[in-house]
Amino acid sequence: MSQPSEPDLAPARVLVVEDDALTRAALCLSIEAEPSLTLAAVFDNMQAALDWMLLGVMDVLLTDLGLPDGSGIDIIRACRQLHPQCDIMVLTMSADEANVLACIEAGASGYLLKGAHKSDIARAVLSMRAGGAPMSPAIARMVLERIRTGKPAAASSDKKARTESQLTKREKTILDLIARGDSYGNIASMLSVSVGTVQTHIKSIYGKLSVHSRGEAVFEAQRQGLLKRSADSVAENP
Repeated sequence: MSQPSEPDLAPARVLVVEDDALTRAALCLSIEAEPSLTLAAVFDNMQAALDWMLLGVMDVLLTDLGLPDGSGIDIIRACRQLHPQCDIMVLTMSADEANVLACIEAGASGYLLKGAHKSDIARAVLSMRAGGAPMSPAIARMVLERIRTGKPAAASSDKKARTESQLTKREKTILDLIARGDSYGNIASMLSVSVGTVQTHIKSIYGKLSVHSRGEAVFEAQRQGLLKRSADSVAENP
C-alpha cells in the first residue's frame, strides 16, 4: 500500500524593514522570485514594523539597523519576544562591532553587509532557514576574533599606517563618501568625474583593503580607523 505524499511546505513569510527605497525594492524582488519565500509585509520605519508584529504572522525578519525613527536592534528584540520561532537576519552598512554583537545577543542569526548581490539575499535567507548563520566574511572574521581573544577586533597600528600610505588622497575621499552611503553617481557628481572613474578608484580601494564589496570596504576602513575625515574633503584635489 503506497504512503500518502506529504503536502508541499508553505513558503516562509518574510517581513522586510528597510528605509532605502531602491534597496527595499531589490530585496522584495529577490524574495518574490524565490518560490520558497513570500513577502509577509514591507515597511520603511521601525514603528510601523513594531505595530504590525503585534498581530502579523511571519517566519523571517530581514531588517536594516539605521532606520529614520529608531534602531533595527529594537525590532530584533521585539521579534524575539513576539515571534520566538522567527529567523532574524540583519542587512546593513553598519560594521560597528558593538552593533554586530548587540544584534547577535538580541537574537539575529545572520548579518550581511550591504553591497552583497541582492540575488544572494534569498539564498542567504534559505540557508538561515535550514539552520545556517549567514554572515559577510568580514563580520564572521570579526566575531571569530572576538571569541578567540575575548577582546574587540582591532588592526595593528602598522597595518593602518601601511594601508593609509597606499591609498591616494582621492581614494581616501571616495572611501569616506561610500562610508556615509553616497551612490557612485553622487560621488562622481561631487568630484566632477565620470562614474567609470569612481568605479576604477573603488576597485583600487578594494584591492588595497583586501575586500570584495562596498560593505566590507567600509567595515575594514572602520576597523583600521581610516574614516576620520570630514565630508569637506570632497573639495580636495587628487
